[in-house]
Amino acid sequence: MNGTGEIEAIHVADEAETEPEGVAEVEAVAGRGLRGDRYFSDDGTFSGDDITLIEAEALDAIEEEAGIALEPGAHRRNVTTRNAALNHLVGERFRVGEAVCEGVELCEPCSHLESLTEKGTLSALVHRGGLRASIVESGEIHVGDGIEQL
Repeated sequence: MNGTGEIEAIHVADEAETEPEGVAEVEAVAGRGLRGDRYFSDDGTFSGDDITLIEAEALDAIEEEAGIALEPGAHRRNVTTRNAALNHLVGERFRVGEAVCEGVELCEPCSHLESLTEKGTLSALVHRGGLRASIVESGEIHVGDGIEQL
């Protein structure tokens, strides 16, 4: 990833199946996840994820290409980024705000996401559904903070 991206939005859902809520800041806890999020207490569909990220540019693209306009947080990812090439961070360490994360795998869309949004979301987000990452160093994350590869 060249340059520095930025955090555009943060969303957490305190229980599986509940609507993600936008927050201005969140505590990222190493090995646990985001305080207040369903994965922090192993209550999510993919328990074990510390943090998930998605590019705002991917959301812009599916709206333009497929006419799918996802409401903020409807993508079910924790952090929405701008100007950060997330697919290139698999296996890499990067800083998100004060926290240090390591990319684990692409966060490909699933039929569950499509069932919560609209038909076509799954195919529109293939290979641009974001990134699953582990948190290796705890820290605060705020909207507007930077993202940079280490």
